[in-house]
Amino acid sequence: MKHGFTMIELVFVIAVIGILSAIAIPKFAMTRNDAIVTKAKTTVAALRSAIGMEHQKQILRGNFNDINLSAAIGLLDYGLDSERWSTDTANNTLTFTAPDGKTCVFKLQNNRLTKQACAVEGLNDL
Repeated sequence: MKHGFTMIELVFVIAVIGILSAIAIPKFAMTRNDAIVTKAKTTVAALRSAIGMEHQKQILRGNFNDINLSAAIGLLDYGLDSERWSTDTANNTLTFTAPDGKTCVFKLQNNRLTKQACAVEGLNDL
Protein backbone atom coordinates (compact mmCIF):
# COMPACT_ATOMS: atom_id res chain seq x y z
CA MET A 1 0.00 0.00 0.00
CA LYS A 2 1.41 3.39 -1.01
CA HIS A 3 1.32 6.33 1.39
CA GLY A 4 1.22 9.85 -0.02
CA PHE A 5 -0.89 12.44 -1.75
CA THR A 6 -2.08 12.39 -5.32
CA MET A 7 -1.38 15.29 -7.64
CA ILE A 8 -5.06 16.32 -7.59
CA GLU A 9 -5.05 16.51 -3.77
CA LEU A 10 -1.92 18.70 -3.81
CA VAL A 11 -3.35 21.04 -6.46
CA PHE A 12 -6.59 21.31 -4.49
CA VAL A 13 -4.72 22.23 -1.27
CA ILE A 14 -2.60 24.82 -3.10
CA ALA A 15 -5.75 26.35 -4.62
CA VAL A 16 -7.45 26.57 -1.21
CA ILE A 17 -4.36 28.19 0.33
CA GLY A 18 -4.23 30.68 -2.56
CA ILE A 19 -7.89 31.64 -2.12
CA LEU A 20 -7.48 32.07 1.64
CA SER A 21 -4.38 34.23 1.25
CA ALA A 22 -6.12 36.38 -1.40
CA ILE A 23 -8.82 37.10 1.16
CA ALA A 24 -6.56 37.50 4.19
CA ILE A 25 -3.80 39.79 2.85
CA PRO A 26 -6.09 42.79 2.08
CA LYS A 27 -7.77 42.35 5.47
CA PHE A 28 -4.39 42.56 7.20
CA ALA A 29 -3.51 45.70 5.23
CA MET A 30 -6.80 47.33 6.26
CA THR A 31 -6.20 46.35 9.88
CA ARG A 32 -2.77 48.02 9.78
CA ASN A 33 -4.22 51.26 8.39
CA ASP A 34 -6.97 51.22 11.01
CA ALA A 35 -4.36 50.75 13.73
CA ILE A 36 -2.35 53.75 12.47
CA VAL A 37 -5.47 55.97 12.46
CA THR A 38 -6.44 54.73 15.94
CA LYS A 39 -2.93 55.55 17.18
CA ALA A 40 -3.33 59.06 15.71
CA LYS A 41 -6.65 59.49 17.55
CA THR A 42 -5.00 58.40 20.78
CA THR A 43 -2.11 60.81 20.21
CA VAL A 44 -4.49 63.74 19.65
CA ALA A 45 -6.45 62.83 22.79
CA ALA A 46 -3.24 62.56 24.84
CA LEU A 47 -1.98 65.86 23.48
CA ARG A 48 -5.25 67.61 24.26
CA SER A 49 -5.19 66.22 27.78
CA ALA A 50 -1.57 67.25 28.31
CA ILE A 51 -2.28 70.77 27.03
CA GLY A 52 -5.23 71.12 29.41
CA MET A 53 -3.23 69.91 32.40
CA GLU A 54 -0.26 72.14 31.58
CA HIS A 55 -2.55 75.13 31.12
CA GLN A 56 -4.09 74.50 34.55
CA LYS A 57 -0.62 74.24 36.11
CA GLN A 58 0.40 77.52 34.53
CA ILE A 59 -2.74 79.25 35.79
CA LEU A 60 -1.99 78.05 39.33
CA ARG A 61 1.49 79.57 38.97
CA GLY A 62 -0.02 82.86 37.80
CA ASN A 63 1.09 82.46 34.18
CA PHE A 64 -1.78 83.08 31.74
CA ASN A 65 0.24 82.84 28.51
CA ASP A 66 -0.70 80.41 25.76
CA ILE A 67 1.22 77.16 25.39
CA ASN A 68 3.13 76.85 22.12
CA LEU A 69 3.22 73.71 20.00
CA SER A 70 6.82 72.77 20.85
CA ALA A 71 6.08 72.87 24.57
CA ALA A 72 2.88 70.88 24.08
CA ILE A 73 4.64 68.12 22.14
CA GLY A 74 7.34 68.06 24.81
CA LEU A 75 4.64 67.10 27.32
CA LEU A 76 4.15 63.71 25.63
CA ASP A 77 6.24 60.93 27.14
CA TYR A 78 6.61 59.14 23.82
CA GLY A 79 6.80 62.14 21.47
CA LEU A 80 5.36 62.05 17.98
CA ASP A 81 5.90 59.51 15.20
CA SER A 82 8.03 61.56 12.79
CA GLU A 83 6.97 59.33 9.89
CA ARG A 84 3.29 60.28 10.31
CA TRP A 85 3.36 63.67 12.07
CA SER A 86 4.89 66.97 10.97
CA THR A 87 4.87 70.26 12.84
CA ASP A 88 4.86 73.89 11.81
CA THR A 89 5.82 75.75 14.98
CA ALA A 90 5.53 79.15 13.29
CA ASN A 91 1.81 78.58 12.71
CA ASN A 92 1.29 76.22 15.67
CA THR A 93 -0.04 73.51 13.34
CA LEU A 94 0.37 69.76 13.51
CA THR A 95 -0.26 67.57 10.45
CA PHE A 96 -1.00 63.84 10.41
CA THR A 97 -0.38 61.95 7.18
CA ALA A 98 -2.22 58.65 6.74
CA PRO A 99 -0.74 55.69 4.85
CA ASP A 100 -2.83 56.60 1.79
CA GLY A 101 -1.32 60.12 1.74
CA LYS A 102 -4.38 61.97 3.03
CA THR A 103 -3.74 64.54 5.76
CA CYS A 104 -5.41 65.97 8.82
CA VAL A 105 -4.29 69.35 10.18
CA PHE A 106 -4.64 70.43 13.81
CA LYS A 107 -3.97 73.91 15.16
CA LEU A 108 -3.00 74.86 18.71
CA GLN A 109 -4.68 78.15 19.50
CA ASN A 110 -5.80 79.59 22.84
CA ASN A 111 -4.53 76.43 24.59
CA ARG A 112 -6.86 74.23 22.53
CA LEU A 113 -5.93 71.75 19.84
CA THR A 114 -8.59 71.98 17.15
CA LYS A 115 -8.97 70.22 13.82
CA GLN A 116 -8.61 72.57 10.88
CA ALA A 117 -8.96 70.38 7.80
CA CYS A 118 -9.15 66.62 7.60
CA ALA A 119 -9.38 64.18 4.71
CA VAL A 120 -8.47 61.11 6.79
CA GLU A 121 -11.37 58.77 7.30
CA GLY A 122 -11.66 57.93 10.98
CA LEU A 123 -10.30 61.25 12.26
CA ASN A 124 -13.29 63.34 11.22
CA ASP A 125 -15.03 62.79 14.55
CA LEU A 126 -12.26 64.44 16.58
